[in-house]
Amino acid sequence: MSRETVVASRYARALYEISGQEGRTLEVEQELKALIEVLHNETDIQQFILSPKISTSKKWEVIRSGLEGKLSQPVVSLVKMLIDRGRIEILPELLTSYTKITGEALGLADALVYSTYPLSDGEKQELAAEFGVLVGKKIRIINEVDKELLGGIKVRIGDTLYDGSLSGKLERLEKSFRRQAL
Repeated sequence: MSRETVVASRYARALYEISGQEGRTLEVEQELKALIEVLHNETDIQQFILSPKISTSKKWEVIRSGLEGKLSQPVVSLVKMLIDRGRIEILPELLTSYTKITGEALGLADALVYSTYPLSDGEKQELAAEFGVLVGKKIRIINEVDKELLGGIKVRIGDTLYDGSLSGKLERLEKSFRRQAL
């Protein structure tokens, strides 16, 4: 485990404790996701934040004006601390750790579902119910369209991949034929 991952885990644990006291763990998770998405998609903001030529106080001044009223106090305080300590780049790892901590504490698991088309809310609910029984947790579905799939779906929960795709079924069928031919 890298040093950044260990540091991110510590910040995530502290943020979880604070947000848990306020009863806002899932809201804070959504705020972190939104913040990271903005930072990831806006190269100008990234360059500004990561620039060694700009003082941390100036960075904070600009960031604070953009964040005020949009994010909860724990998240704003976290961002200030990360900027002050020159660690803002660990935000994605921090989110990963935070999501894991929250999921374990609340009995949640994220399922990344690859499909050939965007799933409807009803389909997501069906998958969440089915896989929730399978893994014994409440499932949150994250759907990604994968045009490489011929049909069916692939579901990744943690380190486990459930392959119900047409190509996966054909591959298993081919392996079965090879074993029988030997």
